[in-house]
Amino acid sequence: MAPLTLVFDLDGTLVDTAPDLIAATNHVLAMAGLPPASPQRLREQVSFGARRMIEAGLAAHGARRAPAELEHMLSGFLAHYEENIAVSSRPFPGVVPVLEAARRRGDKLAVCTNKSEALAVQLLDALGLSRLFAAISGGDTYPVCKPHPDHVLGTISAAGGDPARAILVGDSATDVRAARAAGIPVIGVTFGYTDVPVASLGVDATIEAYADFSTALAQVQRLLSRGEMPT
Repeated sequence: MAPLTLVFDLDGTLVDTAPDLIAATNHVLAMAGLPPASPQRLREQVSFGARRMIEAGLAAHGARRAPAELEHMLSGFLAHYEENIAVSSRPFPGVVPVLEAARRRGDKLAVCTNKSEALAVQLLDALGLSRLFAAISGGDTYPVCKPHPDHVLGTISAAGGDPARAILVGDSATDVRAARAAGIPVIGVTFGYTDVPVASLGVDATIEAYADFSTALAQVQRLLSRGEMPT
């Protein structure tokens, strides 16, 4: 069969970035004179971005801030995060062998994340993963970002892939909506940063660990071979 293009979300799918993102959130809460928010409360907000994490941290203490102060906190978050982007962030167990096996098969690999492209590349470089991907696109790479289909389709094109032979791997409703809009199947990871079970989002297969990936991939490939494209 023709090679696949496997498009991976980043945070909560390829890399467990929550510890460093939570640390950045609690850093700006401390700057605002507030105690840390619970890791679990913040972890569920990772897929929604830095602003949402800060707002959740404030809400945990019954606090709100004016828009100008919230922007200041966001700037502080990003500065701290950029300087500490890979202190505790690590690839999820088993993901590197999965990526390397896909490359040996001739599959094309890409990252499609709503994180800024510069931060995505910085993180993947720090973890030694950039070498595995034909394309890395962030939330600012194109005029639109997930769940808009053009973010996913642009990433596939940049990787030299074919949407008819592409699969998205992600952890959140944003990823599922993006895949559906692009007309490609989606594998959901259950260990990511979603506030609802990923299996409830209408994915085509799920994995509880990357040890399950080959089974899920074969399941989705059967859909592709039968021409049963998702809607």
